[in-house]
Amino acid sequence: MKGARGPGARARDDLARRLSTAVGALPERPPGPAYVVDLDAFDANAADLARRAGGTPVRIASKSVRVPALLARALALPPFHGVLAYSLAEALFLHRSGVSDDLVLGYPVVDRTALAALLADEAAASAITLMTDDPAQLDVVDEVRASLPGQPDTPVRVAIDVDAGLRRLGQHLGPKRSPLHDISDVVRYAEHVLARPGFRLVGVMTYEGQVAGVPDAVPGQRAKSAVVRKMKAASVRQLDERRHAVAAALAPLVDLELWNSGGTGSLETSAVPPVTELAAGSGLLVPHLFDHYRSFTAEPAAFLGVPVVRRPSASTVTVAGGGLIASGPVAADRAPVPWAPAGLSLTGMEGAGEVQTPLTGPGTNGLRIGDLVWFRHAKAGEPAEHVRQVHLVQGDAVVDTVPTYRGLDQAW
Repeated sequence: MKGARGPGARARDDLARRLSTAVGALPERPPGPAYVVDLDAFDANAADLARRAGGTPVRIASKSVRVPALLARALALPPFHGVLAYSLAEALFLHRSGVSDDLVLGYPVVDRTALAALLADEAAASAITLMTDDPAQLDVVDEVRASLPGQPDTPVRVAIDVDAGLRRLGQHLGPKRSPLHDISDVVRYAEHVLARPGFRLVGVMTYEGQVAGVPDAVPGQRAKSAVVRKMKAASVRQLDERRHAVAAALAPLVDLELWNSGGTGSLETSAVPPVTELAAGSGLLVPHLFDHYRSFTAEPAAFLGVPVVRRPSASTVTVAGGGLIASGPVAADRAPVPWAPAGLSLTGMEGAGEVQTPLTGPGTNGLRIGDLVWFRHAKAGEPAEHVRQVHLVQGDAVVDTVPTYRGLDQAW
């Protein structure tokens, strides 16, 4: 994806100067990219997520943050509560670290070491909810339980992940997650959980990634964006009907504590009964995949600074790395965007590289050896896997430097 001069170029140039001034004043900086989060933008995005949620509580998706201090900062703001964690080991770490005592797993767990730790810790077991959609996942928990001394009878909280994809003309649009789509299958699984000793059914999740995670106002893609908006509208209608049907079918069986739904791109359409809480994380940091949504405009808050190390030509500079490619389908939109200063583009021949990235465009004119170029990643949480610390900036000053999971020697 190419950057270009145009509207916002002056603001991006000012951003580059501000971030470079802040990082340049540090007494020392570890090798590698400088990861910076602009706290003013972070807080503004948190306020906008709260506005869009319309009073519905928002659970923070930790995979899109991966920095305990930033999770804690957001959790201190209404209406944020609790964490949607991406692994049980991570949830245990966040609970023991005091970041949150209300954690829901977004994905099933087969990590036997982490399950053993959960079963041995009643406080953690009362704070953490596992996500399930298959009796075989419960079998793993029981196998671990049977292997522990005394076979602890610690009750395990579980939620049901219900497929929230759109089904039309024999096609399934949406994340390939749960096998539980038909109401009868959801009820049958709920009855299985309720009849099984050692488990407490407390919640449901319906994550509509085909709405929350797909941009629908992409420049130069007017026709495709119109199709995407129609798909989203159909998905919202179908899911609203299915959620109510699932809720009605489960009501005689269990009094649920939580119903989680939505994501950064679908807060408005998800904040309806029976949903009791939303999930969001990317909207706090705003990676570039979230730039082109009709329903909201947020402010980029996370940046990776890499230094210029040479000038192959008058119109080209080379920076030291920057090629942190995002997960997902292999495509140009998974590459980082050279964002500040404005007027920089990746080259078609080399793209973004692990150890060097050539950049072209009018923005190269004022760059000198040692200057920092600030990139935006395609996804919010993944850059934290590549650095040990995050510099928190306000204005043109670093006000704190905090560790990522990696900086705390945690990897999941």
